[in-house]
Amino acid sequence: MTRVTRSCVLCLAGLLGASMSWAATPENCHALRKHGHRAEAQKCYESLSVARDPYLRAEGYWGMEMYQEANNQFRIAVAQSPSNAMYRVRWGRLMHERFNNTDAANLFKEALEKDAKNAQAYYGLALVSADGFDSKAVEWAAKALELDPKFVQAHELMANLLLEDSDEEKAFAEADEALKISPEALDAMAIHAAIEALADRSPDAWFEKIRQVNPAYGEGYALVAHHLVLNRRYQEGIAYYRKAIEVDPRLWAARAQLGINLMRMGQEDEPRKQLEICYDNGYRNEETVNSLRLLDSYKNFVTFRDETTILKLQKKEAELLYPYFEAVLKRSIATYEKKYKMKLPGPVQVEVYPDHEDFAVRTMGMPGLGALGVTFGEVIAMDSPSGRPPGEFHWASTLWHEMSHVYILTATDHRVPRWFTEGLAVHEETEASPEWGDRMTPDVVVAIRDKKLLPIAELDRGFIRPRYPMQVIVSYYQAGRICDYIQSRWGADKLLDMVHSFAQRKTTPEVIRQDLGLEPEEFDKQFLDWLDKDVGQTAANFDKWRTSLKDLVEQAKNKNYDEVLKEGDEVRRMYPDYVYAANPYEFMAEADLAKGNKQSAAAVLTDYEKKGGRSPQSLKQLASLEEELGKPTEAAATLDRLNYIDPVDEELHRHLGDLWFAQKNYTGAIREYNAVIASHPLDKASAQFNLARAYFATGQKDMAEEHLLTSLEAAPDYRPAQKLLLQMKDSNEGK
Repeated sequence: MTRVTRSCVLCLAGLLGASMSWAATPENCHALRKHGHRAEAQKCYESLSVARDPYLRAEGYWGMEMYQEANNQFRIAVAQSPSNAMYRVRWGRLMHERFNNTDAANLFKEALEKDAKNAQAYYGLALVSADGFDSKAVEWAAKALELDPKFVQAHELMANLLLEDSDEEKAFAEADEALKISPEALDAMAIHAAIEALADRSPDAWFEKIRQVNPAYGEGYALVAHHLVLNRRYQEGIAYYRKAIEVDPRLWAARAQLGINLMRMGQEDEPRKQLEICYDNGYRNEETVNSLRLLDSYKNFVTFRDETTILKLQKKEAELLYPYFEAVLKRSIATYEKKYKMKLPGPVQVEVYPDHEDFAVRTMGMPGLGALGVTFGEVIAMDSPSGRPPGEFHWASTLWHEMSHVYILTATDHRVPRWFTEGLAVHEETEASPEWGDRMTPDVVVAIRDKKLLPIAELDRGFIRPRYPMQVIVSYYQAGRICDYIQSRWGADKLLDMVHSFAQRKTTPEVIRQDLGLEPEEFDKQFLDWLDKDVGQTAANFDKWRTSLKDLVEQAKNKNYDEVLKEGDEVRRMYPDYVYAANPYEFMAEADLAKGNKQSAAAVLTDYEKKGGRSPQSLKQLASLEEELGKPTEAAATLDRLNYIDPVDEELHRHLGDLWFAQKNYTGAIREYNAVIASHPLDKASAQFNLARAYFATGQKDMAEEHLLTSLEAAPDYRPAQKLLLQMKDSNEGK
């Protein structure tokens, strides 16, 4: 703290302590609070709250945390002075602080209508955009600085945004710029501390500088925690949030984030305690309220534990889903232990949410995450297949993706760029099975055509703050294909070498140079050449493909089946990965069936399946055709693959159980018949009977008898069960 500033603040504190007749200003009060003089600041705000001017009263109530009263006074102030842009700006800042970004943004925009060069209004818009990791935040902050180059808070915000984008060099420069203007720019100091912490260097010197200005500035620790969490260093982030509330126990935003991140680590008791403290003290933002509701819902979950896994499933679907999730979990652990040559230090926890909104709570405040699953160290949260329309996502592929994160984050101690861990996980999906993983969407094709892929050294930016719609999806695709390329050219071991290099705290450019022997710019060139050979024609023909697909849709609608088959083949060749809505595969299969060509329909649907098509209806149709064509083994395999897409289907399990029973795959039949029972079928007697006969076929007579008796309890006259019971009795007597 400079001598001049220190003396001014002490003077203000003395005046307030001596007499309340001194005319306070909002700036005086803010200065006292900034320097940690809380009692004096409180008196200052109290004096404002009894002023004649409603604007001053608003600032006073705000400082006293009487938010509704402050809101009312701002409304009066704006009504009395409708041309005053700053009143709207300050009102907007209150709204932003109290979790109402919609009204805040409207007030900032209204302020700009009154004063088009109001830097504070642009700064407010930047704050609102920053909350959602919107790329507009950078634009608004830049506009504020253009209008007022000495706007300290705008420099601090810009530094924060740049650090979120992993541009440490520019973030450092912006923070320094703020400190040149004001040696007491606390958030600029905190940005410097965050840069040091992210680089595994001590930030203590910067925290000492912060303490010299305000020893109770917990926001500095919270800002460092934010950046650590953003880089998936959750445990370190939690430690800094603890420091933040140790310094300032009333820093509710930090306390709420502490609770939320403890939840992400799989805890329940302390998160509830921290979040309830926030709630009881009026801090009721969306994350806090929804997280408490989610904690309340945990009573509806059942937990399955063993030495390596903790699986939390909603009670209503736990019996049905458990065998399938457990099997994929165990297979992924076995695969990754061998592939990554490591074991996890403890069990991995997987939480499966049938209500997508519950899952969304787990990801609030996180940028660039897929909408299906998220990994927090050794805790995975994901949608249940029942939480999405059938065929919308491949739950097994999602779980496999997230399990890759668990291993790579553990192997690198969470020091790995986002592009690599996401890209490797996308790569691993199709390594697990060719039809797993998302296919190249039209948005990706357009991005490739328009040359919007990012250089590898900047690829993380595409996940954090997208510059155009769907850039996050494009970045997932690009990162995955980069890993495909590296394996195809240098071999799978090279990907593991890169994991080890990132674990040694090396940057992306350093890893590309060391492990691949190329400069990043040369790597970009060679990768794009490789990608162009694979999908360049699809990108180049995209407009033609889109026009042709529209015509194909029209031909199918009009049942012009010969034209559908003729045009469909060309449309499919132009963009073979297109297996989404209104795709040529399903149109062609429909045309083939209309013409009585089941063999051809089965062939085109098989191609659709191999390309990653996920329509349960079409895959069931393929299985039916395979049966009709005398291929029951292939039919069972098709239905089994459908279990990874839509296991919440009683008829699927019943039919697959029958197929496997006929093929003497009794273990598979038992699993499927158990799934039928877990689906709570109307026909309980036949469901129990089918399971009984499968157990009997494997020699498990006790289990068979148990389910036979249950079948007869449901329907005492059910002849198949009576007959099997007699057969069992005869077999026992014949011993």
